Amino acid sequence: MTEMRRAGERGLLLEAPSLAGVMALHARLLAEPLAGQLDAVAAARTVLVTFQTARHARRAEAIIPVLEVPENEVAAGRDIEIEVEYNGEDLADVADMTGMSVAAVINAHTDTPWRAAFGGFAPGFAYLADGDTRLQVSRRETPRTHVPAGSVGLAGEFSAVYPRASPGGWRLIGRTDAAMWDQRRDSPALVRPGDTVRFRAVRATTTIASATRAQRSAEPDMSAPDSAHGLQIDAPGPRSLVQDRGRPGHADLGVTASGAADTASALSANRLVGNDRDAAVIESLLGGLTVTARGDQVLALTGAIAGAHIGEEEIAFGSPFLLRNGETLTVGTPDHGLLTYVAVRGGIDVPAFLGSRSADTLSGIGTPALAAGQMLAVGSSTAGAVGAPEEPATETRTLRVIPGPRTEWLPDGEFDAFLGMSWVVSDEVNRVGIRLESAADGRALRRRQGELPSEGMVRGAIQVPPSGMPVIFGPDHPVTGGYPVIAVVIDTDAAAQLRPGESIRFAV
Repeated sequence: MTEMRRAGERGLLLEAPSLAGVMALHARLLAEPLAGQLDAVAAARTVLVTFQTARHARRAEAIIPVLEVPENEVAAGRDIEIEVEYNGEDLADVADMTGMSVAAVINAHTDTPWRAAFGGFAPGFAYLADGDTRLQVSRRETPRTHVPAGSVGLAGEFSAVYPRASPGGWRLIGRTDAAMWDQRRDSPALVRPGDTVRFRAVRATTTIASATRAQRSAEPDMSAPDSAHGLQIDAPGPRSLVQDRGRPGHADLGVTASGAADTASALSANRLVGNDRDAAVIESLLGGLTVTARGDQVLALTGAIAGAHIGEEEIAFGSPFLLRNGETLTVGTPDHGLLTYVAVRGGIDVPAFLGSRSADTLSGIGTPALAAGQMLAVGSSTAGAVGAPEEPATETRTLRVIPGPRTEWLPDGEFDAFLGMSWVVSDEVNRVGIRLESAADGRALRRRQGELPSEGMVRGAIQVPPSGMPVIFGPDHPVTGGYPVIAVVIDTDAAAQLRPGESIRFAV
């Protein structure tokens, strides 16, 4: 390990001299986690370690430099064979780029075993290394907006299979019907770090469409069971999701933590109705949510304040209230903020996956967005008495940040300029990220030229793509990313409530 950088309050980015060093360090941290360790995200040259608290991260800063990491003692994984039909759109281009024939490219891809170095990008996406060195090619200059599920690609020193349809810039050389991600399996990912993968060339037997249907059929039914006791969704508004505190600890599968975007508001709502901290709530985007009680229910509203009514009765935010059997709660559109949270005593009872009921909008894990007519069961477990009323949270227009880990990718003085500028939230706002644009003269941030190898990402990370317009990562951010992160937002709950057109500033 050559260098350690801070990645927000609870993260450390560790650099290793080689991919072998990364894999050894990653294996060491998985086998013997540090105190408070949540995740260890391996990448091409780094390992991102995240912790439960900032105190745990500070303590780890003193421990990590003296860790003993035997580079040659990475445990061997399983041997996996994947059948591939070599007919990718970029196969001929790869042959031209490498100076090989198409047949030679296929032979090179199949003759040498690949080793799964790390996961990321999407659930089930494994970066495969140690293949034939002649196959090292650059990514496409313009990524595709749609790469079909099962596509087999090359980028840099790696090969990979796309588990589901998504954007992507890898050079596509073939396709497979192998289900890279199946939530019904004890180990959902077909390939995990340390596994050895061999590709075998086959003729076409099915179509990509049939492979996609097969992968969809492998996903479990995440809908809640029918229940006479719970909440009926009459209208979901623009989007309503079930969320809890998320599922940290699965980044090596390509699964981000997700969870409520405004964590403080979700915790407050649960506290008000007497739930424990892990109970699931409804996260409603821009209001418009209407629910009817089946059985008497105790509810609370927090987050973005909107007009809420039971019939003609106005309901206050930050206080528990009774919604009697057959009564309907209507939540209007908030004047400020994006997200309103609805907690019910007992918690929303939908199936959990990897220890969480949260919906991850990037990967599709969890209960889909709520729909009119859907019935949500309510659990029976609670933490105690209904809480006392609370004051709604105040708005903020200045977000606190911790510089790094890649501030050096900005020229001298440019980070100070970043802090001194007023930024406008663009129309591109969702749970994955918030894109910003300059408020005044429209100037973009200047940054170094070149390509940063993909590395682990944290919630609140401020990425600067080549456009120079920063992006703040939200709770459903990808596990890894390839653009430099110049700072990490501490006030992630406040960032989650930002609306398009609002102006914000950053401060250290």
